[in-house]
Amino acid sequence: MAEPKTKYDRQLRIWGDQGQAALEKASICLLNCGPTGSETLKNLVLGGVGSITVIDGSKVELGDLGNNFMVDESCVGQSKAKCVCAFLQELNDAVKAKFIEEYPVTLIETNPSFFSQFTLVVATQLMEDSMVKLDRICREANVILIFARSYGLTGLVRISLKEHTVVESKPDHFLDDLRLNNPWPELKSFAESIDLDAQDPVALRHTPYVVLLIKMAEQWVKSHGGSLPSTREEKKEFKELLKARMVALDGDNYKEAIEASFKVFAPRGISSDLQQILNDSCAEVDSNSSDFWVMVAALKEFISNEGGGEAPLEGSIPDMTSSTELYVNLQNIYQAKAEADFLVIEQRVRNILKKIGKDPLSISKTTIKSFCRNARKLKVCRYRSIENEINSPILPELQKYLTDEDYSSTAVGFYILLRAVDRFAANYNSFPGQFDGGMDEDISRLKTTAVGLLSDLGCNGSTLTEDLINEICRFGASELHAVSAFIGGIASQEVIKLITRQFVPMPGTFIFNGIDHKSQILSL
Repeated sequence: MAEPKTKYDRQLRIWGDQGQAALEKASICLLNCGPTGSETLKNLVLGGVGSITVIDGSKVELGDLGNNFMVDESCVGQSKAKCVCAFLQELNDAVKAKFIEEYPVTLIETNPSFFSQFTLVVATQLMEDSMVKLDRICREANVILIFARSYGLTGLVRISLKEHTVVESKPDHFLDDLRLNNPWPELKSFAESIDLDAQDPVALRHTPYVVLLIKMAEQWVKSHGGSLPSTREEKKEFKELLKARMVALDGDNYKEAIEASFKVFAPRGISSDLQQILNDSCAEVDSNSSDFWVMVAALKEFISNEGGGEAPLEGSIPDMTSSTELYVNLQNIYQAKAEADFLVIEQRVRNILKKIGKDPLSISKTTIKSFCRNARKLKVCRYRSIENEINSPILPELQKYLTDEDYSSTAVGFYILLRAVDRFAANYNSFPGQFDGGMDEDISRLKTTAVGLLSDLGCNGSTLTEDLINEICRFGASELHAVSAFIGGIASQEVIKLITRQFVPMPGTFIFNGIDHKSQILSL
């Protein structure tokens, strides 16, 4: 067996040792191991989750051979859960795999406590009433739940849990934490120690742009009543002043300063998103509070006191044109400030833990340090229960999607029809178009069902296009492998985000439209 560091080398570069450790501790339960479920679990097994439990009461049929790569001809007539589990185990022998030959719907009805043993449940191809019951069970047990469903050329993925907090949100684009608009004393002294007028041209070209911008900003503030550039004209003038100081066309550091000048113009203090987290009622902590909220409480105290309105410094600087000596000195200044901020927050965390009756050392230094480094990028995700979404979706959003002439109307059309086919199946004991013959009747019945559903949701008069209704009937509740693989890929990606607590999971219901090759997240 390959060493974990070698086996998981590529993914370790994305979510690191901590993320991988979280995956290897995770226990995943899969409900229904058709192509959608099998593809989801395949990705997670390859990623190295700790254990999997496959729940399915059906037998492998000939039709399964056409859309599920986890079964073959020798499996026909055998337990689908057993066969899929065996194939998945072959992909990664480090994962503990077991199966239970039971229909998920029966398990939900008769043994709800069964699900409390898992980190996360992936429920595939469940109908609406079972989704509601399972969601209630998992929320009560604080088990993460992900629904995934593929249906012909469409599909959905929906996360459900009360609250999910993310420290390492890893946004694609985020402003470097350089504090050029609000330098602390040590950084200001470092910049002041460098006399640009006394330097020779070579040394000047190797002065970091951080120093150039701090000095220029200081000059600007002195001549503009203590204010940094704010209007478009002032920002343009600031850049022109930088250009005027360029001693040669090859002054890369000045070019970098001009390009990075927007960092000087950025408003001081914290973002509205972070302020919202600090204002959350959960930031008023007690003995039941999670580690995340304890650290948020400490962060709130820090920002109001030692931070002077700023979050703790991250402590890293980007690459830039500079002499080695100046760059290393600058790096040390940033790292020293970050360490000092961390020590203050660590002490505040210990004090809060003691105050609420918890072990002051229960949160590790590593955890607090990571929190400080990512304090500006914290995220809190909360999800409505499936029952609330089904019975009382956010009506203005639903109506907006329905009337949108762009793609939204198609996405919400699929969403409504995926719910309508479950009502159809409950009334007629089969899905529309599932059996040969009677297609016209099924189309008419599905249309009536969809109109009734829209009316129940408060969207009287709203209709769905005939083409969309016809397509859903043409799908005949089939699971196409290509669509299942795509939906399974999305679902497993969200599982990894949730377990590693890295990156931000999807906030709503993901709808895939395989006809137009588009997708959308609906917030209902």
